[in-house]
Amino acid sequence: MTNTLHRRGSRESLQKDYVVFATTAGGYNREGAAEKLRTFMRIALKHNPVNISDSKQGVKHKKDLNEMIENMTDSSGAACTFDNLDAVRDLLLDLKEADLGISINVSGLLDDVNECCKGIGINRHSIEHSVGISGQIDRLPNRDILELNTLCGHGMVSFNLISRMIDLVKLGKLTPKQAAEYLAKPCVCGAFNPKRAEMILEKVRCLG
Repeated sequence: MTNTLHRRGSRESLQKDYVVFATTAGGYNREGAAEKLRTFMRIALKHNPVNISDSKQGVKHKKDLNEMIENMTDSSGAACTFDNLDAVRDLLLDLKEADLGISINVSGLLDDVNECCKGIGINRHSIEHSVGISGQIDRLPNRDILELNTLCGHGMVSFNLISRMIDLVKLGKLTPKQAAEYLAKPCVCGAFNPKRAEMILEKVRCLG
């Protein structure tokens, strides 16, 4: 499964939000997988992800990416986030050619991802859906906060931090881009999409 299934937003907004994971399975293809994961990361970087991470090391600044890749181990998990489907399609084409023998998971709008895979001759192994949130949903924060919070499936970007960033953006003390960069920091898995967060914050700023 993937915790990125629970992202929220309009179709237009979600069309700028795709996460690609590379994972291995213990006892099956994990032994000796480090170099395959490094190759995945190097290929992914060619397509300009808006975020990228190794699950064991977290998100690194661009100047540290080579070091992060070299330090990946067999048990690492790789994630990269994109703001357009064309980049995902080009990445999948390169991965198809590389034939690394590890699991590739694409999280995004189902029909768009499905058409992307079909267009390059890839048959999807499986599909998962989020069934939404149940329980006392009246206690949830507003839509804008939820859209930003669910960009980190582990819930590391707190409601309070998001509320604070929204306030600072409305007051003109931070730009939407600056606030999005602050929000991205607690998410260590690389699934947070700072470009989409910036768009959401800009919308909030314009609406006052």
